[in-house]
Amino acid sequence: MHCVHTELHTPGGRVESFGQTLRRHRATAGLSLRDLAALVNFQYSHISQVERGSRRPTRAMAEACERALHSGGVLTEAFLREHAGDRDMRRRTVLQAMGALAAASTTDGLVGLEALRHGLGAAVDVDHDEWDSIVAAYGRSYYRQPHDQIMSQLSRDMMVLQHQVAADRGDRRPILLKAAGQLSVMIALGLVASGQAMAAQRWWITARRVADESNDSEAKVLVRAWDVVNGCYDGRPVDQVVSLSDEVLPLSLRKATAATCGLLAGRAQALSLARRHREAISTVEQLASLAERLPDEVVNDVESLWGWPEHRLRHTESWVYTHAGNYRQATQAQDRALELYPSSQKRLRTQLELHRAAALIREGHIPEGLRMAADLLDDLPADQHNELVRTLTKRVASSVPETEKGRSAYGELVYRLRS
Repeated sequence: MHCVHTELHTPGGRVESFGQTLRRHRATAGLSLRDLAALVNFQYSHISQVERGSRRPTRAMAEACERALHSGGVLTEAFLREHAGDRDMRRRTVLQAMGALAAASTTDGLVGLEALRHGLGAAVDVDHDEWDSIVAAYGRSYYRQPHDQIMSQLSRDMMVLQHQVAADRGDRRPILLKAAGQLSVMIALGLVASGQAMAAQRWWITARRVADESNDSEAKVLVRAWDVVNGCYDGRPVDQVVSLSDEVLPLSLRKATAATCGLLAGRAQALSLARRHREAISTVEQLASLAERLPDEVVNDVESLWGWPEHRLRHTESWVYTHAGNYRQATQAQDRALELYPSSQKRLRTQLELHRAAALIREGHIPEGLRMAADLLDDLPADQHNELVRTLTKRVASSVPETEKGRSAYGELVYRLRS
């Protein structure tokens, strides 16, 4: 079956859309929507939407239909023509949005400059994806830059991204939404760390919504994984956090990714807080098995929020075994984690050693545990004292039996928490 390579027009003189051209060639071939769907490996409902113009075709679909219908290049040409028109329209829309934001950003010149920069990039190539590298850069700076600096820059970038998401309805929209979900996670993490749990909860909800809208399975799991992990620190009822992890597990399909490992780590910690120690240990064992299958680039990404290096596994083991009263395995995990932690992550090292202080107290070495916790707080720079450290210190204090709370070391630790 071969067709003459020509550009057709509708009765009104307009050039046929890709969907109209596809419907005409399908009908000429005597194929139903289901027949064509079986040939091109796309859902018939998807093809129907493209033919009606309610859904844009992809290059993969256009090429598959070209092969199945032998249109002599007509379908390919129709796709390229329509895609070029879409790109021009998207470029104009994005340029208008970035220009308007730049003009309106009189109170924050950096927002205006960033909007102009993104607009310039769209003028050169509207399909170029810069947000993936921006998200990666934030992940690398998370443990290195002061919290206030990161949150300030994040707010500016999110304003620009918000306008791009609203303006761009093309193929890049899912990419923009995925980036918005990841950056929303960082904002929620920052709010949890600064003790603003209520505001953080709103951002977790937004992060889930935009990740779901992106239809990116990895983004969906990543957002919820970090929500589960932080649910162990933000004062939520622990059963609620465990339930959230239950809901997310079917999405992960046990794939070896940073997001799935993060989910299992958060679930194991939440189960420990719920005193479901057998399940917590079983979960951390599943995590260890899964972590062995992680790609090298994920394991070796030790400085980034988005990687999943070995020290995160050992940190989780320390948490779970400390709560379960298995102090030998907890100590082994702590020793290994401290060998692996980069020097730049002093706060996380402190959090880990607070597990050790709690274990000492539970083993009956109360003065030593209290003194260790106080020394850890004194050694940690003031700008790294956040709500996560405070929460773990409170748990150290809560490990002290009532009969031992008259000790001066206990009173000093509680005083540090109040100051």
